[in-house]
Amino acid sequence: MPGRLHDKAALVTGSSSGLGRAIALAYASEGAQICCVDLYPSPRNATNASTGKADSFHNRLPSSESTHAELLRLYPVSSAIFVQADVTDAKEMEQAVARCVEAFGRLDVMVNNAGISVESTHVRMLRVHETSEEDWDRTMAINAKGVFLGCKYAIAQMLRQERREGERDRGWIVNTASVQGLVAYYGTPSYCASKSAVVGLTKQIALDYGPDRIHCNALCPGFLKTTMTQNLQNDPVLRQKTDDAHPFGGMGDVEDVARAAMFLASDDARWVTGVPLPVDGGLLTL
Repeated sequence: MPGRLHDKAALVTGSSSGLGRAIALAYASEGAQICCVDLYPSPRNATNASTGKADSFHNRLPSSESTHAELLRLYPVSSAIFVQADVTDAKEMEQAVARCVEAFGRLDVMVNNAGISVESTHVRMLRVHETSEEDWDRTMAINAKGVFLGCKYAIAQMLRQERREGERDRGWIVNTASVQGLVAYYGTPSYCASKSAVVGLTKQIALDYGPDRIHCNALCPGFLKTTMTQNLQNDPVLRQKTDDAHPFGGMGDVEDVARAAMFLASDDARWVTGVPLPVDGGLLTL
């Protein structure tokens, strides 16, 4: 049986690590062709040895297998490419979409997943009066402007291309927000603000492009076991508090959220748009 995304072209930003990698793998397992977009092909290093916190976004593991290489190894009948791009640069994002179309003929699914949490790399939590303008600007550039640019150029392509035969929908956009785009969390002013912007933009795009049959939804993950949450995972007290905050009893795996991303990119969600979907192990029920 063909997969739910059989022969569809999907572009995933922030695909080299964590949730982006899991989404790319999940989509490929359902038959999608994947355009992996990131600043680096290799995954992030998890923990800064000197601080015990999340390591810098720029510190990578060059000896580890890249996402697109893993896709080609696991699914040799499908296609995968890597495109190096900075999601904050309009020209590079426009070119990334163009490269996807050049390789696969079209763009059916856009996943704006690239994101950072500069605050997670700090030795201690910083409130807004302690937050630097540099941290704020960098966070908003990647987490908010990056999603805006991804939506902008993906939608332009989706409007240009013909619908697939027998289908009424033009395209599917999945934006990675966070539960911190829905509720606040300690010491993360720029991250919360940026993810709230993603939630608002998602709803606005869903409204404007509903008549064009372009879906736009947002994933709102809870706390996941990724490089971004090393500050929680490496501190026994914080880890216990975080685990206790989830009715399911612990932090989630990226595969848990990738399953929801699959739903939002498939015909199973054909009557769903403008939704910020919490995938959080019940965190928001407390």
